[in-house]
Amino acid sequence: MRVKLQHLAHTRSGDKGNTSNIMVIAYEPEFYPLLKEQLTAERFKAFYAGTVEGEVLRYAVDGICALNFVAHGALGGGVSRSLCLDNYGKALSAAVLGYEIEVPEAMQEKLRGMQ
Repeated sequence: MRVKLQHLAHTRSGDKGNTSNIMVIAYEPEFYPLLKEQLTAERFKAFYAGTVEGEVLRYAVDGICALNFVAHGALGGGVSRSLCLDNYGKALSAAVLGYEIEVPEAMQEKLRGMQ
């Protein structure tokens, strides 16, 4: 079944200049392999088509079951230079929670906010 990322993980973000840093942290260790497989740097960038103009790097932080994405060219030239408030790192990290992940039915009970 396909579910939104918000049921498997939460996010943290930061921004510096024209670069956004978004960490996706699995709620349960069992969800982490699904995130690693399905939320690649390429898919992350495609999800933000038209917003993230530069390279996206993904770093796996296995010890805390998290993926850290560094998105260059994501903030319209930089937070202080852009008139588009929606491009701040916090808005980008909230948006990715709508990304859909394929989850086995057997994991349904562990998903948050689905009961």
